[in-house]
Amino acid sequence: MAAFCLFVAGVLRATLPGPELALDWQHSVAKTRWEERYRIEDDRLLLDEACVEGTGAGMEPPPDAVRRAGAWCWRPQRALPELALTWSTYAADYRLCVQGACRTLGDWIGPVEDGTVVIVRPCRAAAKP
Repeated sequence: MAAFCLFVAGVLRATLPGPELALDWQHSVAKTRWEERYRIEDDRLLLDEACVEGTGAGMEPPPDAVRRAGAWCWRPQRALPELALTWSTYAADYRLCVQGACRTLGDWIGPVEDGTVVIVRPCRAAAKP
């Protein structure tokens, strides 16, 4: 079964079951919400959709973005081998949702130091008996 594995310093800290992941966070400067939806495809993370509530430095939606539910949304369709998330005490925590279960990154991985980089990779989850 496809899953998302979360690594800290090369050590597996959590496995999130399911082929799809929603990731959202608040931009640390503009304080607007950003959301990305990933799915596992061919052992890669496919960035299927991105939405941002506002615009600004580093948050410009592309020309094909559409306004939906108060946000600009588009479909990047970009494949990545992994995703790097930096946990910080100076910004609101990321929220990750899989199969209807939403928790902060800190809740998924447990306590870490400020500036810790968490690597998200596709992996295979062990089937439950």
